[in-house]
Amino acid sequence: MAIKVHGHPYSPPTKRVLLALSEKGLDYEFVPVDMTSGQHKKEPFISINPFGQVPAFEDGDLKLFESRAITRYIAYAYADKGTPLFDQDPKKVAITSVWLEVEALKFDVPGSKLSFEILIKPVMGRTPDEGAVEQAQGELAKVLDVYEARLSKSKYLGGDSFTLVDLHHVPIVHNMMKTKVKAVFDARPHVSAWAADILARPAWAKVVAKLS
Repeated sequence: MAIKVHGHPYSPPTKRVLLALSEKGLDYEFVPVDMTSGQHKKEPFISINPFGQVPAFEDGDLKLFESRAITRYIAYAYADKGTPLFDQDPKKVAITSVWLEVEALKFDVPGSKLSFEILIKPVMGRTPDEGAVEQAQGELAKVLDVYEARLSKSKYLGGDSFTLVDLHHVPIVHNMMKTKVKAVFDARPHVSAWAADILARPAWAKVVAKLS
C-alpha cells in the first residue's frame, strides 16, 4: 500500500488527514505512533516530520508533514477521485483560501485549546484550567458569530459545496459536540445545522469507526 499515515487516534490533525483520504475513497495504512513513549520525537518518525508532531504522511517516495498541507496534496493529487475538495475556478479558489486561513488562524486556536483542556487533560490525569476554558470559549463564540453570518448566505463556509474548509473543521467540531461547548454551536442555528451536516458525512463515520 503506497499511502501511510503515521499518527495518533486522539489527534485532530491526524483525523483531518484520514478524513481527506476517506472522502477520496483511497486505501491507506494507518501507523499508530506511541506518543507516551516519545516515539514521535525519535527516528524513524522525525525523518518524516522533523518537528516531532503527528501526523506524518507517505505516498510512495513522497513524505509530508503538517495536516493542512497534506490534505491539500490529497485534494489536488487525487482530484479525479471521490469528493471534489477544491474548486478550480480562480474566484472560488480565492474564497476557499480565505476560509481555510480563517479555520487555521481563528477557529483552530480556541478549538484546540478547548479540546486539550476539556478532553485530553482528564485522560492524562490532569485537571482542566477553567479560566482557560472560559477564555477560549469566548474566543470561539466570536468566531462562530462570523460563521453564523457567513452560513446564512451559503450552505458551507467555502460556498455551496463541501470543501477542504469544512473538512478541516470536522475533528474539532466533533470534539466540541461531546462537551459543554456544544451549547455555543446550538445557540447559532446556521452554525448548528452546518455542524450536524459535516459530522453526518459517511466518510467521517468511517474514520471514527477505524479509530475506535
